[in-house]
Amino acid sequence: MRITCPLCGTRDRREFYYYGDAVYADRPDAGAVPEAWNDYLHLRDNPAGETRDLWYHEMGCSSWIEVTRNTVTHAILGTRLVSERNSRRDKFVYQEGDLREIKPQATKPEPKGTEE
Repeated sequence: MRITCPLCGTRDRREFYYYGDAVYADRPDAGAVPEAWNDYLHLRDNPAGETRDLWYHEMGCSSWIEVTRNTVTHAILGTRLVSERNSRRDKFVYQEGDLREIKPQATKPEPKGTEE
């Protein structure tokens, strides 16, 4: 199987580490109810057909990639960097071989300036 890395181009799948379903990148908030964490950690779909998976380009650019593929035909339908996902954009960063959530920076209120 060949996977197209958005940064490096088409590569053999042996350059990548398979992490699992792409829902791993959609972890619950820290204060979420225990049921949400249970679902996140233990419940997985096993569909026949199109899936989204997380792959780590271990032997290349060290990027996390979301691969859309068909489990029946083994065709890869698309790839994109996890950092480009719309749903939780810029919330995750690669750190020591794992995805870690970045806590939002507290923003300072803008000073009330003089109006012109």
